[in-house]
Amino acid sequence: MDPFFAFLLGVVQGLTEFLPISSTAHLTLAGKLLSVVDPAHPEAWTEFIAVMQLGTVAAVIVYFRDDLWGMALALWRDLTGPRRPEGRFSQPSRMALMIILGTLPVALIGLSLKKIIEGSLTKTTLVIAISMIVLALLLWLAEKVARHVRGIGQVTWVDALVIGFAQACALIPGSSRSGTTITAGLFLGLTRETAARFSFLLSIPAVVASGIYELSKIHGEFALGVVNLLISTVVSGFVGYAAIALLLRFLLHNTTMAFVWYRLFLGVLLIILLLNGLMEP
Repeated sequence: MDPFFAFLLGVVQGLTEFLPISSTAHLTLAGKLLSVVDPAHPEAWTEFIAVMQLGTVAAVIVYFRDDLWGMALALWRDLTGPRRPEGRFSQPSRMALMIILGTLPVALIGLSLKKIIEGSLTKTTLVIAISMIVLALLLWLAEKVARHVRGIGQVTWVDALVIGFAQACALIPGSSRSGTTITAGLFLGLTRETAARFSFLLSIPAVVASGIYELSKIHGEFALGVVNLLISTVVSGFVGYAAIALLLRFLLHNTTMAFVWYRLFLGVLLIILLLNGLMEP
């Protein structure tokens, strides 16, 4: 892979990881256009994407560093200190535990379907196109029925588990981790900004675990180049930080309909290209 291609893939990852339009779908489509996805070894592409996501998860950690530090301290105090009169756990502690709870579904399902996820089926353009369209329709429906009345302090254990299962749906390329979790949050009555904030926090354990796991499997020469992987990861981190700030600011005053229309357009376009033989499966 050319280092410039690695730079471009880093930009794509950083821009699309936090927008509800699927970073995996855009990376895979870009990889195919740049001829860096080897159909004979789809697991190499899975490794590349998983490790590159460590750059964007670093962006989340830096952006929400105060929230994360506060949750960690509160949880430690509540677990080791005297019992609080109003209950065992404070709100920051409960948030930390809810993130752990919400991570369990994607961890269990991801491990159970590991071979399918790493295989060629999840790299097909048709799967990506259908996922783009289906999630667009669900996000549109969520916007129509959403009440937008609950803030981050009102997220419940049930919310965390439901959004956690929604995150597991993002294992299907084209679904989008932020797309599935924000959609679930809207259905549950969360404000758009709260749904996005919880989505980003929830992504941290799963993405870190996935990236470290794939990184541990790399021995010696990496198929797509260690330098290229480093370039993509660093670039995705910087671009991802900016994307988080822009999306949270955008959702304070706007709906997600722009992303709905974009997903529909791209999904339909991919199907048209496939039917006319202008896009490889």
